Amino acid sequence: MMEFAASRSAHADRVVPQDGSLSDGEVGFLWWFIQGGIMDGEVRARLCRGWGLCPRHSFAYLSVDAAFRHFYLHGPAVLYADLMTRARDAFALSGPLHEMRLQHRLRTCGPCHICAQGLGPDSKGFASPQHLAIGRNTESIRSFMRKMRPFWSAAVCGRCAGTAAEARCRLHLLESIADAGLRDPERQRALVEDITRHLLSYERSFRWEFNGTDTVEDRAGLISAVG
Repeated sequence: MMEFAASRSAHADRVVPQDGSLSDGEVGFLWWFIQGGIMDGEVRARLCRGWGLCPRHSFAYLSVDAAFRHFYLHGPAVLYADLMTRARDAFALSGPLHEMRLQHRLRTCGPCHICAQGLGPDSKGFASPQHLAIGRNTESIRSFMRKMRPFWSAAVCGRCAGTAAEARCRLHLLESIADAGLRDPERQRALVEDITRHLLSYERSFRWEFNGTDTVEDRAGLISAVG
């Protein structure tokens, strides 16, 4: 479910960055972020409350991590496997008022962590020229996405893409519930469970004893989760 784990940016003009458009501040922050900042307890709590990052910074995080780590996307796999597990568990409901309770479980309770630091397209920073050149190069993540496209394209939110596809990102899923209710909740639940299953397999493959056990479809689960 594309951008299932994503929060709204506080600024409508903060679109997904094109090659070279990340600011000095964003690259500098994300360099620190992938070095271990993401593992800070309070940072993880903020990411949990915000269901990850806004669309711009979700893509930026993956892009910078892929550029510096050469496709070794362990950090993103851990974070988004955790968020998708929460999403999967949110659908595990019994009793009355399913949709109201699902809305409550999937609601955003905080802003994008990076936007909250005041970082955006025009942010100043202190990253070195070498780090800026690497961090602004999006070819690594775009190459990763192209290879996985046959496996994540079915998860693209129909409303985001302007198509008749019934898949919904978390934000449009909440809007659908608020407007008229879900037409096919079991279909959405099955999609979330499928993404989570593949993403957990991908996350597990970073452990030494499971190295090499992931599939292309498992790796595509990361793109389906992040958007």
